[in-house]
Amino acid sequence: MTYQTIDEANQAVIDKITQSAPFLMDVQPAKALIPALDSYLLLHAGPPMTWEEMTDPMQGSCVGAVLFEEWATDEAEARHLLASGQVAFAPCHHYDAVGPMGGITSANMPLLVVENKTDGNRAYCTMNEGIGAVLRFGAYSDEVITRLRWMRDTLGPVLSQAIQTMEEGLNVNVLVAKAIAMGDEFHQRNIAASLAFYKEVGPIITSLPIAEKEKQEVSQFLADTDQFFLNIMMAAAKAVMDGARLIEEGTVVTAMCRNGKDFGIRISGMGDQWFTGPVNTPQGLYFSGYSGEDANTDIGDSAITETFGVGGMAMIAAPAVTRFVGSGGFYDALNTSNEMAEICISHNNNFPVPTWDFKGICLGIDARLVVESGITPVINTGIAHKKAGIGQIGAGTVRPPLACFEKAITAYAEKLGMTL
Repeated sequence: MTYQTIDEANQAVIDKITQSAPFLMDVQPAKALIPALDSYLLLHAGPPMTWEEMTDPMQGSCVGAVLFEEWATDEAEARHLLASGQVAFAPCHHYDAVGPMGGITSANMPLLVVENKTDGNRAYCTMNEGIGAVLRFGAYSDEVITRLRWMRDTLGPVLSQAIQTMEEGLNVNVLVAKAIAMGDEFHQRNIAASLAFYKEVGPIITSLPIAEKEKQEVSQFLADTDQFFLNIMMAAAKAVMDGARLIEEGTVVTAMCRNGKDFGIRISGMGDQWFTGPVNTPQGLYFSGYSGEDANTDIGDSAITETFGVGGMAMIAAPAVTRFVGSGGFYDALNTSNEMAEICISHNNNFPVPTWDFKGICLGIDARLVVESGITPVINTGIAHKKAGIGQIGAGTVRPPLACFEKAITAYAEKLGMTL
């Protein structure tokens, strides 16, 4: 279909977003969903990059994945393999997937499967490991590898069985609408949504024909993991935004991600092309004993949540988060969301925010408005230590470089035959 104006094309894109219907359908091994992973291939967060360009936490995540897959027996052997060129690297986004922080995804990791039933496309994400020493922050100790194997052998199969008892899958939009009214913004705060998810699957797990030990372990893990829903939200947002990308016209931002070196965005009118700029370091609050000098540059595909309109874009929905990410309180949250509305086309009334006078979340970041105003999206994020293995040292916010949006608008203008 040909649209007469950019505004008309943008409206078609945001109509796709509001009409989307993401459902959690299954949990399956990555190689069963992404056949290319049945080889020496690792997927990573952010735009394309090489092993040499990765920051230490992302390299640490790669080491952990190699040990998990038993491609090597120790760290030294793993690092030699990774530096040798025998292992290929590609962005999660290039394989219908997203990954938190380092985003490292390998063949036998269980992935959440979310289907956007409006357009029939699917998106995938690894499951949340909990807190502490975890792969996504670059840790690769025996504790980390043991947990990953338990997730592969127990958590993934149990959740797969539970979800498959639901004839249509689990409606993600319903859980998001419930949880946003309970104070979640779906990036830093997912407590309500994680509990709502557990409310749906918990009774099913207790009735499954599996060992009581497995029921107890999975139930306890889900009860303990406040951020479990984040990864479901990421896969759902990816599925929705990829459905919206089918329009292939307009200036709506359809992806934002970072790899520790580059921040990358996509816009609807430029398809798969990445527009990048140097990534920033998050600003926020640090755990005791750490400071900004310890912080890694920003990493992760989790900014797909802000692309959808939640996370930092919906800060007003979760004023409890503002102190945690270094802001001052309720009115800072209100001001943040009001500012974000200035660079968006509309509001998504599927997800009304009680603390915002029931206005819907921000809908459709318009790269033109970003360039015109100089206002860049606010992204809520965890802060990783710059040294692999230490993990999260704080939480805060980060903004993409304006250059990403300027490059995207310039490229789209050239595509349309316009001169800026």
